[in-house]
Amino acid sequence: MTTPTTAAGIGALTLRPVDPLKDAVLLHSWVTHPKSAFWMMQDAKLVDVERAYMEIAADEHHHAYVGLHDGVPAFLMEKYDPAHRELVGLYEPEPGDVGMHFLVAPTDRPLHGFTRAVITAVMTELFADPATARVVVEPDVDNKAVHALNAAVGFVPAREIQKPEKKALLSFCTREQFQKAVSA
Repeated sequence: MTTPTTAAGIGALTLRPVDPLKDAVLLHSWVTHPKSAFWMMQDAKLVDVERAYMEIAADEHHHAYVGLHDGVPAFLMEKYDPAHRELVGLYEPEPGDVGMHFLVAPTDRPLHGFTRAVITAVMTELFADPATARVVVEPDVDNKAVHALNAAVGFVPAREIQKPEKKALLSFCTREQFQKAVSA
């Protein structure tokens, strides 16, 4: 993150780029965990995760970051250009659209409010770029928990779309919607 985000009672949240080789074991443990079913990598082998994040690292339209909680890896964030990745042909992108995915690392010791702090920090980071006008997400229609989190930071569902791997709920959040949601 350009500036660490500090959430009351949570601590400091920062981002650093994923290093596909050094982070593969960590990311593999996260994305294959049963609590990460909606990430759709349950059966991935370590080499699959390494390869997937090497492809992202080489892609000018897709970027991955490890999120740190007080300096310790705790979440994953991806941002992408929906005019070139993920949503090509599924909606009409507008200038300033940025796609986003996030995953909070599975834990046996959840911290109350942590996931909401993470999505708020991720959105703050995305909107720190003045070129970002709107964030676009496409979670699985059955992922009710993430729909509630998305609504809490200002996302408005547009419609269901059929992606090759899932039926998704296309949702958008403008800078103004985000600011209104987090200041309420």
